[in-house]
Amino acid sequence: MANPLLKLFRSKIYTAIVLLVVLLFIGVLGFKLMSHYSWIDALYMTVITITTVGFGEVQPLDDVSKIFTVFLILASVIIVGYAISVITEYILSRNNYEELKQKKMQKQIDALKNHIIICGYGRNGKQAAKKLMAHKQPFVVIERNKDIIDKFQSTLVPFVYGNANEDEVLIQAGIERASTLIAALPNDADNLFVVLSARQINKELQIISRASQETSYNKLKLAGANNVILPDIIGGDHMASLVVVPDLIEFIDNLSIVGESNINIEEVEVEKLYNTSNTIKTIRDLDLRKKTGCTVIGFKDGSGEYIVNPEANVELVSNSKIIVLGRPEQIEKLNSVYNLD
Repeated sequence: MANPLLKLFRSKIYTAIVLLVVLLFIGVLGFKLMSHYSWIDALYMTVITITTVGFGEVQPLDDVSKIFTVFLILASVIIVGYAISVITEYILSRNNYEELKQKKMQKQIDALKNHIIICGYGRNGKQAAKKLMAHKQPFVVIERNKDIIDKFQSTLVPFVYGNANEDEVLIQAGIERASTLIAALPNDADNLFVVLSARQINKELQIISRASQETSYNKLKLAGANNVILPDIIGGDHMASLVVVPDLIEFIDNLSIVGESNINIEEVEVEKLYNTSNTIKTIRDLDLRKKTGCTVIGFKDGSGEYIVNPEANVELVSNSKIIVLGRPEQIEKLNSVYNLD
């Protein structure tokens, strides 16, 4: 939504333009009828009169034409002065508005902690942002294309304008306070440089990088990326799976995001489950099926080992997580019962 102040200035500019056109029309018509000038001479006289450049008359004016010229000069001084003041005020206001908007956005970014930084707002970056918004995860986007920022910037999608390869831009995005960085630039070399810079600034940062070439995988890993994603390989594998096990793949696709905000799978830290009860020791003690309708389909212990379809007697040790499956309304109930939002 445009700033109301800028809308007002635009309407004033349109008014000034209309007044200038009307003034020009009256001047040309007046000189044509009163002094019997040709259309070219009438236009010439009108322009030099309105702009007060001081050039000579095409031919001597009679008394009626002189009186008309006096009123034309007075009107032009008022109208041209008004137009210049409006345009100047609009330019200054627009610059101030852009500066204020950027300061407000930076203040919002500075308040973030344990957020995600997305480098690049192309196809992968947009998809990552959409997923993070659905899970209500705070994030910042670094983008060097000003047109993209002007088109997509909002309170939900905060942008930092600049090159993600530069340390200053990463710091501006709050990399020292961030939990994760997603390098989604289209060029592998750029992603490699971002990973190196990010790892140097924040040693504890979780870094996920995109790669176009398989040869870039090991380089990005050595540079400090925790995970490297190759979209082309994943896409090809996905398409082949739709041929081999189509129903299974369609089912799995529907487990993630359906539309904008419907979530079917949730990952929950065990410590958050202790907020409502101190008697929870095992998955059986949770009794999630009865309380929320959700089903525990996975367990990740403190050492990072995964258990698929864990037994009910699995102990919920510290630093472990559970993965639950449910319909969107059941996931919402889970978040409500355990205050996970």
